[in-house]
Amino acid sequence: MADSSLLSRLDGIEARFEEVSTLITDPSVIADMKRYVRLTKEYKDLEKLTSATRLYRQLLGNIKEAREVLDSENDEDLRAMAKEELDSATSRLPELEEDIKLLLIPADPEDGKNAIVEIRGGTGGDEAAIFAGDLFKMYSKYCESKGWSVAVTSFNEGTAGGFKEIVFAVSGEGVYGILKYESGVHRVQRVPATETQGRVHTSAATVAVLPEAEEFDVEINEGEIKWDTFRSGGAGGQNVNKVESGVRLRYIWKNPITGESEEILIECTETRDQPKNKERALSRLRTFIYDKEHQKYLDDIASRRKTMVSTGDRSAKIRTYNYPQGRITDHRINYTIYNLQAFVDGDIQACIDQLIIAENAEKLKESEL
Repeated sequence: MADSSLLSRLDGIEARFEEVSTLITDPSVIADMKRYVRLTKEYKDLEKLTSATRLYRQLLGNIKEAREVLDSENDEDLRAMAKEELDSATSRLPELEEDIKLLLIPADPEDGKNAIVEIRGGTGGDEAAIFAGDLFKMYSKYCESKGWSVAVTSFNEGTAGGFKEIVFAVSGEGVYGILKYESGVHRVQRVPATETQGRVHTSAATVAVLPEAEEFDVEINEGEIKWDTFRSGGAGGQNVNKVESGVRLRYIWKNPITGESEEILIECTETRDQPKNKERALSRLRTFIYDKEHQKYLDDIASRRKTMVSTGDRSAKIRTYNYPQGRITDHRINYTIYNLQAFVDGDIQACIDQLIIAENAEKLKESEL
């Protein structure tokens, strides 16, 4: 049987899809970049929902016709065909209904964006920095498997290896909507390379995943930005040391909520091309301000949904990597697997899938679909 409440929710979907389809070809809409981007995202969401809605109505029509044939026909061949069609459509209906219910839940507007990822060594000294480096390698391999591009913006190496801090941008399809589940404190339990007694230590690193801000997401007076250039250190040959390709950005930002001013300092030494470094420093500035200004939005989501999956709370312990047992445990959903080596080699999709399923279950419960 069709879900009557679901059918009522689908009324008007196709009409809105056709309306948006027309709007995104209107020159006046295209000229308004903010509106155009918003409508383009809505079009992509409605396209999936419209396609599913049309298939749902088609299945309901097939079920109705098949039942009419079974009620009125005596021809055994026609009845057999109708029975086959009825069984096929009826079996596909429940899964399609669940897909439509998820599509009806408003998507997080940030999900389709690229991401800025910040990894910092926490408690544990040198071992924490080494672990931060391991996390960076894990995410790099995962992003490679997804076909996403990774660009390191800045880093501060640890004395025994790894990173005290590393910041990188990830670009691709729906990056933030997937990587956002990685925000939080990651804990590792293992015998560090620096340990002489063979004892297991517990160390930690924090991961913050931010949606990358686009130019029209925040307003920045670029005339007030103070730029410095300097020679980049580290490996890279003579050019890195002799050419002032590194850039340092200083900007005074006024918090629109508190009214307080804050100086933002950003350095970028990633490339040997100064203009490219400036562009990436600007991107980080936009993302930093965007994150600050949207914290109220994130807090509101956390307070309303009370979800343990992705609240945006970067101080929460989310996962433990236990090397002696070869175990990974995600504490948000009590998910444990014993393929630690494959996991740290970038095979993290199964865990992310479980987090998405858990969050979708919460969303469905709240929406009462």
